[in-house]
Amino acid sequence: MQGAPGVYSARYGGEGKNSEDNIHKVWEELKGKTNTKAQFRTVIASSFGNTIKRFEGIVKGDIIFEKRGAGGFGYDPIFIPEGFAKTFAELGDLVKNRISHRALATQLFLKELNQLKKS
Repeated sequence: MQGAPGVYSARYGGEGKNSEDNIHKVWEELKGKTNTKAQFRTVIASSFGNTIKRFEGIVKGDIIFEKRGAGGFGYDPIFIPEGFAKTFAELGDLVKNRISHRALATQLFLKELNQLKKS
């Protein structure tokens, strides 16, 4: 999908569309393709004095062609992270919030803040 939906993930299906529409557009884009590898990515940028630092969290996985699970939001029901057999929507908040792209980026950011606090 060449980076799509990217930063437009919330409105990928178009203006006025919802998560369901976004999921269906992803499925349409992947129709007939055998490679359904995907990733979620978060980047936090922060300024520390004269230095700007970036903290990136990536979780890789696969898109599936059925919705599974009642938890989460957005693409969670169709995304299975690597190393798991369940979608983000099935894993529950405790697991998802430990392994998600947002959690990984936030952990790196907090680690940097703690190191700065110690210096």
